[in-house]
Amino acid sequence: MQQTTNTILMIRPISFRMNEQTAINNYFQENLDIKNAEINAKAQEEFDAFVEKLRAVGVNVVVEQDDILLDTPDSIFPNNWMSFHENGNVGLYPMFAENRRKERRDEVFMRLEKEGFKINNIVDYTAAEDEGVFLEGTGSLLLDRVNDKAYCALSPRADEGLFIEFCEDFEYTPVVFTANQTVDGKRMAIYHTNVMMCLGETFAVICLDTIDDKKERKNVINNLKEDGKEIIKITESQMANFAGNMLQVKGKDDKLYLVMSQAAYNSLSEAQIKSLEKHCEILSSSLETIETCGGGSARCMMAEVFLPKV
Repeated sequence: MQQTTNTILMIRPISFRMNEQTAINNYFQENLDIKNAEINAKAQEEFDAFVEKLRAVGVNVVVEQDDILLDTPDSIFPNNWMSFHENGNVGLYPMFAENRRKERRDEVFMRLEKEGFKINNIVDYTAAEDEGVFLEGTGSLLLDRVNDKAYCALSPRADEGLFIEFCEDFEYTPVVFTANQTVDGKRMAIYHTNVMMCLGETFAVICLDTIDDKKERKNVINNLKEDGKEIIKITESQMANFAGNMLQVKGKDDKLYLVMSQAAYNSLSEAQIKSLEKHCEILSSSLETIETCGGGSARCMMAEVFLPKV
């Protein structure tokens, strides 16, 4: 099994804006005082520059266009509705916001098959939406594919029962905890695990301060240490700048890169950058509009493709 892939699927936005349906529990979103058309144009610029940077180092980026008729403001974050696995399985996930459910499109899978990837089986959890139960793909699930562990911070978008079901289906050992952030003086669940934590091949970037329960925190630390990962801690304010929302990918000749936004990079200390650079090179790109309105960053934009080739 591999932890990192050379192929990334990305969806180029066409109706990007602040999604009013996700803003209720995504406390990273903010409203920009400019017209939606302008917001979308800026997001497209950031998206295109980001794709160019990834391709320049040899990452295979498959870009699929969003469908304007669907009016899907968050389509730029495809990692929430699907996950791809080395055995040819695909996970299809239930989404909290109703307008995000329209992002699930067969054309995306057809495109990957056209690119020479093989899909054997789709494991579909979307019926859980009828019960008001959600699990938002690799936003909710942090997969250690080599050590068969799945980390999940429970939230309105990550249901424990469904997470356990996923772990049984895909043969992962569950590591469950709750991660909180302070919103207006109250501790509230962080909407996605992948904003407070990133798993690389030999390291983990994590905001441990968000795990308020000492026992849960210790369990997460023990699991990471057991698998030989160097733990690189970030603060809550760094997390607010999306320093947890990073992804390790493979470029040309299998060279490893840690991909993040410019804001995330700027928030890191010299010592943290040094620690990360021991493991791989850092690649950053400005995603200011996408982060502000979308409340997601670099990692959310990349759906990792681990499918076998035909």
